[in-house]
Amino acid sequence: MGIKTRLFHIIFESDTRLAKGFDICLALLIFLSVGIILLDSVPEYHDRFGEIFYALEWGVTLLFTVELGLRIYCLEKPKLYLKSFYGVIDVLAVLPTWLALLFPGAQTLVVVRLLRTLRLFRVLEMMALVGEGRLLMDALVRSRDQILLFLFTVLILVTIFSSLLYLIEPAEAGFSSIPKSIYWGIVTLTTVGYGDITPVTSWGQFISMMIMLTGYSIIALPAGVFSAEVIRALRAERYSDEACPGCGKHRHETDARYCKYCGTWLDEERPEPGGSG
Repeated sequence: MGIKTRLFHIIFESDTRLAKGFDICLALLIFLSVGIILLDSVPEYHDRFGEIFYALEWGVTLLFTVELGLRIYCLEKPKLYLKSFYGVIDVLAVLPTWLALLFPGAQTLVVVRLLRTLRLFRVLEMMALVGEGRLLMDALVRSRDQILLFLFTVLILVTIFSSLLYLIEPAEAGFSSIPKSIYWGIVTLTTVGYGDITPVTSWGQFISMMIMLTGYSIIALPAGVFSAEVIRALRAERYSDEACPGCGKHRHETDARYCKYCGTWLDEERPEPGGSG
């Protein structure tokens, strides 16, 4: 087994003790780096331990940079990996600290590293939860047109109602402009009701009641659309969580032999038909 294959099994898989240990160490480093950023944002801790935090953050960033290089090295088609969800997150995980050299304060964005802990689900044998998360995301994508139409309709209604309140209510009540009135309309429609802007006229209060009733009436619509897509997805074929040795991507059908993203042969136990073996 070559060095690239060994690295691939350690970095991208989690079916061996070494691979699981790698993922656990990676997760601990992620939590450490995020914890450093959180503590460094506290002025008293920054004044006392700022230099230590700075050194630790750079140490973690260098380790992540090396790890990203190894991920790219052991893949046959690294460009596809870099365009994937995990590839983008891995790149974003190392960028903030480097960018901080040019833009002070950019290191705060390292909290995006928390997304990398999603890989830990494989180690803890919780891939079913990841699969359910993917199912919800797929359902959300398929229902995006209906949800966007719903949001567009709601925005139209809020704009109309808010413009009426701008005409009816005095500026002293907080309705000093249509954008501020739209803010009030969205807060009212969602039944949050901060109370910082309140209608004082009878007609304004009547329109407020109509907006709140409208909010209660239509809030279930997107939930129903989303639920229907989830039910439809539950009936769909399940997918495997095996990583492609070519691009590192998951989400292949259980009976797939070739990667649907890059065409690499997936079955590591058998040679590719007509291949070099």
